[in-house]
Amino acid sequence: MPVFQLSDSLLFPPPALAEEDGLLAVGGDLSVARLLLAYRQGIFPWYSPGEPILWWSPNPRLVLFPEEFHLSKRLGRTIRQQVFRLTFDTDFSGVIHQCAHLRLEEGEGTWLSAEMIEAYQNLHALGHAHSVECWQGGKLVGGLYGVSLGAAFFGESMFSLVRDSSKVALAGLVERLKGWKFELIDCQVGTGHLQRLGAREIPGEEFSSRLARAVAKPSRLGPWSTL
Repeated sequence: MPVFQLSDSLLFPPPALAEEDGLLAVGGDLSVARLLLAYRQGIFPWYSPGEPILWWSPNPRLVLFPEEFHLSKRLGRTIRQQVFRLTFDTDFSGVIHQCAHLRLEEGEGTWLSAEMIEAYQNLHALGHAHSVECWQGGKLVGGLYGVSLGAAFFGESMFSLVRDSSKVALAGLVERLKGWKFELIDCQVGTGHLQRLGAREIPGEEFSSRLARAVAKPSRLGPWSTL
């Protein structure tokens, strides 16, 4: 199937028309309106610096249902020992910059260009993107960020400078989302790390159906930044 070229109009082709690798469209912009439209349909941007904006909707889709999160005995013990302190939406900028920096340090490259970072900071300023911070001794050592719409959370990236710090951040996020009756956490594509924590792949058609129901629900977000 062809990869669609986006125009200035706020429109996306149906996700079911994506290529086998998940690529759906190219072009457009990273405006708040376009990003929110994309996430509501299960579409997200992912591209390297120097490339045009690429939009993806992979099939199958990796999803973590909050009630299926697997908390290992060792991770549970780490949480109970309060090795780390968690906060929410306290340092969104610090988290997203660490996500970008760590990948560069590891030689993996990053899709988090200055343009992408600015786009998600704009979403955060309007209350659509959120972060979880994991602290140790006053230092930010792990965390994650993503987008929240209705009863769906779209995980974007996480980082860890100390063992288990990103897992503790995810566990904290899951507990909070369970309390708010969230239905799913979109993890995008399969990774062994997240699958060991309970995420599983579902067909794209099922994902689209579940997502449509979840994003249509009124947001139940409470005061995000307070524990």
